[in-house]
Amino acid sequence: MSMRSLSRGRAAGVSLALAGALILSACSSGGGGGNGEGNGEETAGPETMEAISFGDVEASTGPAEPIPGAEAGGTINVIQAASPAHLDPAQIFVSSQSNIARLLHRGLTTVYLDNDGNYSVIGDLATDSGQMSDDGRTWTYTLKEDVHFNDGTPITSADVRHTIERTFAEFITEGPQYIQQWLAGGADYRPLLPNGPYEGEHLPDTVLETPDERTVVFHFENPQPDLPYALAMVGYAMVSEEGDTQEAYDQDPVTSGPYQIEEFRPDRSMTLVRNEHWNPDTDAARTAYPDRWEITFGPEDADSTARLMADNGDDRYAISFNNGVDPGNAPEVASNPEYQERMVSGYQPFVATLAINMDRVTDKRVREAIALALPLNGILNAYGGSFGGEYASSLISPLLPGFEEGYDPYGKLENLRGDPEGARALLEEADAVGYELNYVHHTATEDARAAVVIEEALEEAGFEVNRSEVPETTWYDEIGVVDNGYDIYRSNWGHDWLSGSTVIPPQFDGRLIADGGNNYSHLNDEGVNAEIDRISAITDPAEAATEWFELNKTILEDHLPMVPLYYYKQNILHGSLVGGAVFNDDLGTVDMNRLYVIQE
Repeated sequence: MSMRSLSRGRAAGVSLALAGALILSACSSGGGGGNGEGNGEETAGPETMEAISFGDVEASTGPAEPIPGAEAGGTINVIQAASPAHLDPAQIFVSSQSNIARLLHRGLTTVYLDNDGNYSVIGDLATDSGQMSDDGRTWTYTLKEDVHFNDGTPITSADVRHTIERTFAEFITEGPQYIQQWLAGGADYRPLLPNGPYEGEHLPDTVLETPDERTVVFHFENPQPDLPYALAMVGYAMVSEEGDTQEAYDQDPVTSGPYQIEEFRPDRSMTLVRNEHWNPDTDAARTAYPDRWEITFGPEDADSTARLMADNGDDRYAISFNNGVDPGNAPEVASNPEYQERMVSGYQPFVATLAINMDRVTDKRVREAIALALPLNGILNAYGGSFGGEYASSLISPLLPGFEEGYDPYGKLENLRGDPEGARALLEEADAVGYELNYVHHTATEDARAAVVIEEALEEAGFEVNRSEVPETTWYDEIGVVDNGYDIYRSNWGHDWLSGSTVIPPQFDGRLIADGGNNYSHLNDEGVNAEIDRISAITDPAEAATEWFELNKTILEDHLPMVPLYYYKQNILHGSLVGGAVFNDDLGTVDMNRLYVIQE
C-alpha cells in the first residue's frame, strides 16, 4: 500500500515490464517532494507513467548512497496515532505497521528511492532483484554474504524457505497472500502446507527449492512477472527459522534491518536502537543515520500537527510516518511558507470507501440508497477537504494505469451533497424505509467527525443508524471477522504495486472470504471470480490495466459492495532539526530510510 511522483531515469539494471507495475508522476517534485516542496491545496494530479526498473547486482550492492549533508548520530522522535497490533512481518499488511517495520526488517528485495528521485526494485538480502526464466514461471535468488539477524545468526536459504512456508500456517491471518496463492496455483493455498513448516513438512522442491545455503528458486504454475515487487512487501520480510516462536513472534521478533526493538509498550511507546549485526555494506537502500528512534503512540493528527507547528524542544527532532496535517490546521499550514518548508506532500494509493456487508445488506436497492445518500463533500471535509484528498467514484486509484477520467456511475461527482430524496425513493421501492444499519467506525478524531456526517445523511434518507466505535489499533482485526455484526464500515485500500491485480482480487474475490481476509464487503459472485482468473492470466500490462478497470465498473454497477469516497493525499510536517525528509511515492509517506538528525 503505497503512493507516487517526479521525473525518473532508470537505476542500474535490467528494466523489466511488470504486469502493470509502473511508476508515475503525482503531486510533488524531486523524489516525491521534500524540504521546501510542500504544495498545500495546489497539489497537481498524476501526469506521466514510466516503467520501473529492476536492479542488477551493481544497483543492489551496498552501502546506500550518502544523503548530501547528512551525519550519523542522534535520536529522531516519531509521533504515531496507532500502536502496531503486529510486529511479525507475516502479519503486517497495514501501512502504519509497515512503516515502522521497514526500520526493523529486510526482505529479498526492496523498492529504493535514490538521490535523483529514481525508483527501482533492487536486491535487499538478495544480490539482485531476481533472475527470471521460463517466461516468468521460475525466479532464482542468491543471498548476499555476511547478512545476519540481530541475534547474530546468519541468514540462509533455510530462513527464506521458512519465511515463505510459515505464511501457510493457520495462525498467519493478517498479511499479504499473493505469493502463497501464486505458489499454490490458486486462491485456496493453505491445503498445500496447512501446518506450515512446524511439523517437519515442507513445500516440494517443484514449488520452492533451496539447492544450497545461498540459493532460493521459486516455481510457479503461471508467469509471475511481479514477484520482485511482491517480495519487497514487509509481509514477506525475513523471519528467523531458529528464532521463530510462532504466535509469540508477533510481539518479540528477531530483526534483520539496521534497528532492533529495545522496548515496546503497546499503545504507549517503542524505542529502536542499532542492530550491531546489520552490515551497511550489504544494504543499498538504508542509510540508517539516527542512533535511536523514540516512537510515541496515541497523539492524533491535531495533537501531532500542533506540536510540529510549534517546533519546541524535542519536537524539533520529531516527525510522523502516518499522522498528517489535521483539517483544523490545514489552512494555516498551506498558506504559511515557514510550515511548507517543513512539510512533505504527495498522493497516496489509497481509495477511501464505505464497505457494505453484503451478507447482511442483501438488497442492491438498499445499497444504492446508501450510496446516493452519502455527501462526499461533507465526508472529505472531515478529513481535510482538498488538502487531504479528491472525490472518488472508482475503486481503482487515478494513479493506476487504465483509470478512466470522468467515470461516475451513480452521479456522485455531480451531486457532492448527496441525494437523500433519491435514496428515500429507492428505500420506498424496496419497502425498506426505516432500515436499520449497524455502523461502526474507529476512534480517530477525523473518523468520528465523518461518522456524524454519514449518520445524519443516512437518517435523512430514511435509514435508522446504530453507530458504535472501536479503537483504531484493532480496526482491521474487528472488521476482518466475517461474522462481524456490522452493516457498514470504512475500508481504505491502497495498491501494493501499480496494478489493478493488487486492488480487485484481494478485495472482491469471493473465494478469499475468511476471518482476517481483505474481502471486507463479502462479495462472492461467480462471474466476478471468473473475470479475476481471466484477467490475472493476461501478460500484457496495458491490456490487463484496461480489463481491471472494466471489472471495477462491473463490481460497482452490478453489485455495489463499496461506495468510493475519496482518493488520499498526505501532508506530513517535521521538526526543524530533522533532515532528509522527502516524500516516497512508493511508500505514500516520508522516506524513513533517508532521515537524519541535523546536528546543532
